[in-house]
Amino acid sequence: MKKFISWNVNGLRACVKKGFLDYFNSIDADIFAVQETKLQEGQIELALPGYYQYWNYAQRKGYSGTAIFTKELPINVFYGLGIEEHDTEGRVITLEFNDYYFVTVYTPNSKAELARIDYRMEWEDAFRTYLKEIEKNKPVIICGDLNVAHNEIDLKNPKSNVNNAGFSIQERTKFNEFLDSGFIDTFRFKYPEKEGAYSWWSYRFNARKNNAGWRIDYFLVSDCLKENIFEANIHSDILGSDHCPVELILK
Repeated sequence: MKKFISWNVNGLRACVKKGFLDYFNSIDADIFAVQETKLQEGQIELALPGYYQYWNYAQRKGYSGTAIFTKELPINVFYGLGIEEHDTEGRVITLEFNDYYFVTVYTPNSKAELARIDYRMEWEDAFRTYLKEIEKNKPVIICGDLNVAHNEIDLKNPKSNVNNAGFSIQERTKFNEFLDSGFIDTFRFKYPEKEGAYSWWSYRFNARKNNAGWRIDYFLVSDCLKENIFEANIHSDILGSDHCPVELILK
């Protein structure tokens, strides 16, 4: 069994002060990925015995950023998509292992009134193309904050959010294209009808207390790994960010 964890920590320095290391140590993941670290190099020193650390920082200070902590040493590490215009915000890290690629991503937010939707659509196409290219070599495991609730079951208030960032027709259509290209949403694969399963809650309106959330954090895998999906979980009891960790266990 391999255990993978993904968590948008919404500022790693703040999350560390709210119990990040306690959770990290207790969950004992083989690979632990984080998004929205909001760090530059040298701004944090994490003691994680037994783990190799890989970081991708945004050029802009206090913004975006990703990291992966892994027990197994990867064969190769790649940062970004290899496209300059998409690689200034520290959004993607790929680790290559013998049997698979592991990719963490922090997908760009479309912003209020979909101000960044055109860029988001370009990003989606570039990211999907990148994944399909590396998948020619071996299966791919993708995790992270994809900034989209796929279907109405994936957020508490779908009707009032139809054209909002994260639930626009454009974003949901792109996610359909993503799945149609040969990837599986592991949580829905295990729990197709489960309601009230969310990974992000607004800090406003007591949203978390009332479980008025969105499921926008995912583990996706290449179709050929379908038989290996053992469990998929959302750890909504874990605090420290406006997102909670999500988990995938493969056999």
